[in-house]
Amino acid sequence: MKLKIRLYYKLFLIVILFINGLIIAAGIFPILGFLNSAREANIKRDALKSRWLRWFSTIVNLHIIKEGELPEQRALLVSNHISWLDIIVIGQYLPACFVAKSDISSWPVIGYLARQGNTIFIRRGNKQHIKMTAEKIAWLLKQNSNIIAFPEGTTTKGDEVLHFHASLFQPALLTRSAIQPVSLQYQGAAKEHVPFVGDDAFVPHLIKMLTLERIEVRLSFLPVINSSGKNRHAVSLETRDRIWEKISAGLPADNSDPQRLQSSQG
Repeated sequence: MKLKIRLYYKLFLIVILFINGLIIAAGIFPILGFLNSAREANIKRDALKSRWLRWFSTIVNLHIIKEGELPEQRALLVSNHISWLDIIVIGQYLPACFVAKSDISSWPVIGYLARQGNTIFIRRGNKQHIKMTAEKIAWLLKQNSNIIAFPEGTTTKGDEVLHFHASLFQPALLTRSAIQPVSLQYQGAAKEHVPFVGDDAFVPHLIKMLTLERIEVRLSFLPVINSSGKNRHAVSLETRDRIWEKISAGLPADNSDPQRLQSSQG
């Protein structure tokens, strides 16, 4: 009975949070744009987005163990990808625009909030759209915006890091922006239940997250990559290797890295 009451209470809070998000996105954001300069409006929007993500974090009872330092300059932050919760975990620590797959744009409520939050949607396999996305990322970096991307292009169970799509690194190289690897490792019961993979649907998965007593995650901001004189493929591989090195340290000793072996053999 206690579990049901807790779930219903969390569902009630999530509904209130989503309503609040819609009011902020549809009502307050346009007003901020009208009353303030573009720079001031963006700062205030970022503050509201961070606060909203922290509220979400509190409702699902996220316990984050943060390691490392945030970037001191505009940066492309690159992370392994396990769940939509990754956005809640990372996004509350610094103002940034996320790069997400286009499917999220059609999600009820969340899709609208993501669009209003300046999320950059990318269509995998569409070269023309990927090129346009890269140009938009470059423009945002020139405006001193941080970008958070998941170059695997899909989610995993957290025990591997897939091949990175190197095209996402090109805008950072062109604008001489910092490139910072970020690793996510869900722990305890969350390690099994948080991964959002395969045919999972958002609402059932959200309800499953609300049934967990707490969600533990280790968030590591790793040292910035030295990209001087390197092309996007070299930087992509180095970034992925840094993240895998951090993640594999907490896995069984015989856990190999098939993606790295394939890259070496290729």
